Amino acid sequence: MPRVLLSDSTSASVALHSHLEENILLESNLKAVNDDVKKLINDAQALFLAAADLTGDKAEEMRNRGMRLLDRAVLAAQGAQADVIVAGREMAESAESYVRENPWRALATAAGVGFLAGVILSKK
Repeated sequence: MPRVLLSDSTSASVALHSHLEENILLESNLKAVNDDVKKLINDAQALFLAAADLTGDKAEEMRNRGMRLLDRAVLAAQGAQADVIVAGREMAESAESYVRENPWRALATAAGVGFLAGVILSKK
């Protein structure tokens, strides 16, 4: 019987490690998307400022390029938002299944975190 508990704990540890790796990858992907969106917005702003001094066809072309850049930024932000929503749901489902499979361990972990938070907050 102890072997089953050991394998359950090992599989839970592997699953937790896998989710932590996914979170790290998600965070780095979101940072890259965020940086890209900021760059696109800055480029679009520069184009709009340059177009403000121009007239005629050149100004229209610059405004159109700026609008296309802003559209790309919006699409990138929407894609990142969709990825975060999916990842959040997966993590919530994973946490829920972990708690269902290991209720006592989850309860002990929550109590430990609550105790540590209480100790830290009471000292401040």
